[in-house]
Amino acid sequence: MKPIAVDAFGGDNAPKEIILGAFLAAKEFDLDIVLVGKKGEIEKNIETISKDFSSNTAQKITIEDAPNAITMFDKPSVATRKRNSSMHIGMELVKNKKADAFISAGNSGAVMAIAMVVLGKLKGISRPAIGALLPTVNSSVLLLDAGANVDCKPIHLLEFSIMGSVYIKHMLGVQKPRVGLISNGSEPGKGNSLVLKTYDLIKPSTLNFCGNIEGNEIFSDKVDVAVCDGFVGNIILKTSESVPNIIGEFLKAQISRSLIYKIGYLLSKPAFRMLKKKTDYAEFGGAPLLGVNGACIISHGRSKAYAIKNAILKAAKFASLDVNLKIEEAIEKCSALKYIGKEVENAI
Repeated sequence: MKPIAVDAFGGDNAPKEIILGAFLAAKEFDLDIVLVGKKGEIEKNIETISKDFSSNTAQKITIEDAPNAITMFDKPSVATRKRNSSMHIGMELVKNKKADAFISAGNSGAVMAIAMVVLGKLKGISRPAIGALLPTVNSSVLLLDAGANVDCKPIHLLEFSIMGSVYIKHMLGVQKPRVGLISNGSEPGKGNSLVLKTYDLIKPSTLNFCGNIEGNEIFSDKVDVAVCDGFVGNIILKTSESVPNIIGEFLKAQISRSLIYKIGYLLSKPAFRMLKKKTDYAEFGGAPLLGVNGACIISHGRSKAYAIKNAILKAAKFASLDVNLKIEEAIEKCSALKYIGKEVENAI
């Protein structure tokens, strides 16, 4: 397997936490990793971090110099012109088959834009999408699009459904992933124009389509893939990320008010730890950018070493399973995309 390319200067905690995450992944998963960024700064951090790791682990880490970095404030149009940035050079490694995957905790809009320019789209895909894996009661659900495309057409949501199904099947081992279309009602006639037209497009396909789902059903294990446009998806994602923190702050305030509450908390501490672990974004590592011609994982901007380690594992698994090839095959086979009629023509 070729190395996993990691943007050493992407995210709030770069480069130290990113480099530490790379070392943890190299040690635990026996992977080769290439850190992309300003060589001098990377070497200084490696000099300190490598002291806690064996020489065998250190040998798995290499550096690809990139004199520039994309900031969180760079617009996508600006980012695509920074050809000597760590993001751009990292994706070039994937394009030129020198790396199997690319990871960045940096500006997600920039990652999307540069991926479109450098890697291009998979055959049959008109819009790539960000797939965010969210916890459910007993498992997890893939939400897409989680923010890449604010405005979508029905054909895009059909493609998201296919890509999400392939991803869940091969990455999580769910043989017949259930697909749900996020709407304001579960009945077939509910939703805006986009939802209504998408419903009619997905229903005759070969997907395991469960119909519309409401917001309160996303986390109920009713579906494995929850599909929507990026505007709705990003709101759901950001809201769901804030809920555990709000509940945590509420519990802290209430527990401090009573000795009985404090005793109850101590007795329930293992359960709270499990809840925190299940809802922690670091456990999921990052979100795949599905539909681009290369394995690309977008990590949370606040990612620390543990999250980066998990993102690297996810990227390596994605590449080793050749998920992109399976997406292209699924798109080719999907009967709904082969219809010739006004409904599909209008959807495109």
